[in-house]
Order: sequence, then C-alpha cells, then structure tokens
Amino acid sequence: MSTSVTRAVAETPFEGFLNNCDEQTWSATIAALVPSIHEVDKGATQIWFAFYPLELLRALEEADDAEKLAKKLLLQGNYYLKDQIDSSHKFLYGHRYWPQVKQAVERRAGEWHRLQSVSLDQSETEVCATALRDQILEVAREVGAALKVDPSLLVGITAAAFMTVLQVGLAAFKAAPDNIQIDQKHAKKSPAQILKERARDDSQGLLGFLKTVDKKWTVVFDENDDAAKYKLNNFQDLAWGAADDRSRDWLAIDPRRVEGPIPVECRSASCGTCWVGVLGGAEKLAAVGTRESKKIKEFGYIDTDQSKPLIRLACQAQAEGAVSIVIPPWNGVFGKYLKAKKQPTAEKETEQETVN
Repeated sequence: MSTSVTRAVAETPFEGFLNNCDEQTWSATIAALVPSIHEVDKGATQIWFAFYPLELLRALEEADDAEKLAKKLLLQGNYYLKDQIDSSHKFLYGHRYWPQVKQAVERRAGEWHRLQSVSLDQSETEVCATALRDQILEVAREVGAALKVDPSLLVGITAAAFMTVLQVGLAAFKAAPDNIQIDQKHAKKSPAQILKERARDDSQGLLGFLKTVDKKWTVVFDENDDAAKYKLNNFQDLAWGAADDRSRDWLAIDPRRVEGPIPVECRSASCGTCWVGVLGGAEKLAAVGTRESKKIKEFGYIDTDQSKPLIRLACQAQAEGAVSIVIPPWNGVFGKYLKAKKQPTAEKETEQETVN
C-alpha cells in the first residue's frame, strides 16, 4: 500500500482538510498570503514552498517504486520534508517562533472537528484556498497575541507548518522535538537588522566609483552563520565564486558539494544541481537569460517569466552587488516529468469540452 493511501485511511479531520487542498489551491493560498507576510519573510516563504513542492511528493507517493522514480528524476540529497521537520525552514525569520507555532497548529488539528464550520466543495479551488488562508492567518494571530509579536512575522512559518503536516502526516509532525535550529545570538536579531544586512553592499574604498571589474561582492549563503560567506568578482556567477571557498570540507558535509558550498556539476545550466533561493539582492543579479529561463522550468524549480526571480541557477546568476542566498538540501530534474504526467488529464478535459 502506498504512503498516500495509508494516510487517507488513518487521517484526522484536519489532515482530511489539508489533503483536499491540491497544488493549485496552495499556489493560490500563498499568493493571497504574501501581502500579510512581513518583508523579512516574504521572499523566504515563497522560496520554502519552491524547495518542497507538493506535486513532486505526490508523484513519489503514487509511484509503484519511489526509489526508481527518484533515480529517473536524478534526485540527489534530502528531498523528503519528513526528514527535516524542524530544520527545513531555519532560513525564515519566523523559525525562531517554531515551537510556539508548531504547538498552535497541533492544537488547531486537535480541535478541528469543533472549529471547522465551513462546508467546502473541494472542486472549487478558490473556496478551499480562502479557507486555508483564513486558518493560517488565525493561527498566526493567535500565536502573535500570546507572544506579543507582530503576526506578519508568523504567517510564513505558519504556512510552512500547515504544509509540513500535509506532507509528513500529523503523527510525525507531533513527534518532532520542536527544536530551533539557530543560536541565541542570531535568534535575537530584529527583522530590521536582517533587512539592513541584506541590502548592504561592500564598500569599494575611496575610489570605488572608478572600479568596474575589480569590484568585489559578498555572497552570504547562511544568514545564521557569520562565517557562511564568500567574495566574488563583479559580474562573476554565484557558483564560480563559491568554488574558491576552501573554508570547510564541503564534500564531507554534503557529497554534492565538490567545490565550495554550492553543489555544482556542469556550469552550463544543464544539470540543475546549483539551484538557490535568493533571500536578498535578487535585483542585484543579472537578468535570467533564455537558457536559464528554459532550463529552470524543465528542472521544475520555478515557472515564471520574471527577469530576476527568487529561484536561480547559481552557475548563470551573475552578481552586480552583494546578495544573500539559501542553498536547498537537494536537486533534481522533475519539471518535464510532472508536466507530462498532467498532459493526459489536460487532453481528456479538452476532448470532453469539445464533445459538450
């Protein structure tokens, strides 16, 4: 029996509600929530949801042989959220409130049969998305009131908590130890401090305005580690600059990291190994070129026509200023597979419309 079928048999009412919210519903929900998320976590929340796509998990759950499919999709690293319940979102500012948010979601799940009064037709994505959005906002407000914290700082992490329940199941979610994955020093930073650090560019000295190719920029790849940064030259791509970082035994940390903190194999946008999320400074990276735009959609990381999106291929993203990035714990090539998987359904719907 597949994981998804097992969950369906034993699911709680809260899980039943979440399981009826499909990929379209979640996309609509996150889009609706973005205006309610504090600036410090606006991009981070969208990046988190790109890092843990529900559609890919569904494909793995429905496969006769998940391991075989993972090999076919060239998945490397840790792509299951169930193994990272407490740590997947440590790059969100809201992560410092994870224990309280997690406990609030658990309470909401336990009281769901009493709280849920809306009868939903789950074929109506808009209705389901509204209900999901409202539930996330209610939990964020509840935790915010208890902690005397601006709810906008909690909306992103609460949305991540809801999605985590959906992907791992309520029992596993509850079993996770509620650990915060950042130290006290970084946990004390204010949103304003972090935003200021993301916006800061390197000083080029008194004659910096005369420099062109000689300019140097700092790339931060973990905002919760003061040593997690490297320098690169003006117009150098993020992956090339990372390759010069010899500060740690990267291969021992992650077998995908053969040279520096960013996993890389090809340097030509062919493998998809080097995808990253841009927390700060997306506007200071060169615009996406035709090849990167095409390949990043094929890989399945993001489907957008934005010239400077939050998800980039590090081997193609050339820096024109200091940036802050987050490196996902896995990579793969699944976009074309998921698109093809949808195709038969789309064709059937078109045929049905023609008949009608």
